[in-house]
Amino acid sequence: MSEVLSARTALVTGASSGIGWETARLLAEHGATVVLHARTLNEGEHAVDRLVARGVSRERLHLVTADFTRLAEVRNLAAAVAAAFPALDLLVNNAAIMAPERCTLSEDGIEVSFQVNFLAAHVLANLLQDSLSAAGDARIVNVSSSLHRTAAMNWNDPNRVKKYSRVAAYAQSQLALSIDTLAMAPEGSGITAVSVNPGLCDTALLPLYGRVGAPPAEGAAAVVRLCLPDVRLTNGEYYEGGDIAPTAIAVHEDRSQRRLGRLADRLVTGA
Repeated sequence: MSEVLSARTALVTGASSGIGWETARLLAEHGATVVLHARTLNEGEHAVDRLVARGVSRERLHLVTADFTRLAEVRNLAAAVAAAFPALDLLVNNAAIMAPERCTLSEDGIEVSFQVNFLAAHVLANLLQDSLSAAGDARIVNVSSSLHRTAAMNWNDPNRVKKYSRVAAYAQSQLALSIDTLAMAPEGSGITAVSVNPGLCDTALLPLYGRVGAPPAEGAAAVVRLCLPDVRLTNGEYYEGGDIAPTAIAVHEDRSQRRLGRLADRLVTGA
């Protein structure tokens, strides 16, 4: 495999298993320095050991930990990455959880799948914007889902306390991530941000879909393709199979983008 990313540094969230782990592996095999995010130290060390066993140089791997159900830990993670890597070339927002059977709020008072799947990525993109801009031609790749097309934002009750469905909550989190993508790469920042559907893969999220999934490595290949410098991307777009794909109408609505930005800022400030 070519080392086309040999001079680049990438942060991959949710990199201890599934698509995130495979994405970290592929990026490292392309020569990148990879900052692996894991929820706990034990999960992260196990992920690093498995990568090394697969032939990845340990010197290319840097482990960071944060529980995304706590926004304070997301902020601490961003500060640690920015201090260690003043120039960050790639941010892959992959971390995601399946919404629980019952509405569950984080310590910050936010529905947990909305916080982990969307709000953490929003915070990281904001706090790491200087590092990404410093890299020049940096990319943010948000791992989303085709389920975002079935979703609707519940603006008045984003936690869905009054009428909760785990599928609706998960889909809303993916819609929010896709809507927010363009705002993660402000004009003049030197950043390009896109979202991608990695396809249906055999990960912890598979029960939501109820079908047989492909190996996580296939999903990771779709993600990593968008990280390669010779692949041209259109800012704010949603990709499937390497091509721009149709999205929910709200993804490209200025009004929805502004409204989500206000909601996210309110939730983050209140946390």
